[in-house]
Amino acid sequence: MAAANILISSYEKYTFNSVSELKPVHCAILLGTSKWLKGGKRNLYYQYRIVAAAELYNSGKCKKIIVSGDNGTMQYNEPMTMKRDLVKMGVKWDDVICDYAGFRTLDSIIRFKEIFGQKDGIVVSQKFHNTRAVYIGRSYGIELSGLNARDVNVYYGFKTKIREIFSKTMCLLDVHLFYTQPRFLGEQIII
Repeated sequence: MAAANILISSYEKYTFNSVSELKPVHCAILLGTSKWLKGGKRNLYYQYRIVAAAELYNSGKCKKIIVSGDNGTMQYNEPMTMKRDLVKMGVKWDDVICDYAGFRTLDSIIRFKEIFGQKDGIVVSQKFHNTRAVYIGRSYGIELSGLNARDVNVYYGFKTKIREIFSKTMCLLDVHLFYTQPRFLGEQIII
């Protein structure tokens, strides 16, 4: 567990806190999370990711954004929710592509290459999440960098940070031992 976390955390060197530090790419990928928390409160992880992705696009650092997330039920649709919120922030509707099968970070990143044909790109999430996404991408031959969205305070994100320790361990096993594939692949989509 310690080795997995040290190794994957070393990929922070490919993540950046400022849009100006990133080289332009054709496509970015915004990793999904719920817009709302239980009890109806707004999810700050979501809010900060939307702001970062819109800033990336509006700065001209990417031409397209794939929004990848869970669409497990008729009532829950992370990609379409993200798309609508990005459009409200100045991103053109046609420049946001929904990936409805991003059930896990691994699924989202592998589909970025296999379904959407991207060999390089920028992933948008918080730093702890980006390091894992970048690790997966680079393990699968994608020249991926990360734009770190603003993080939440320690109290707000405590459970998430604990869960991330286990997620990094599972990530290492998925990539190098189990060779885990996305739940769904399908036909390639040209963007």
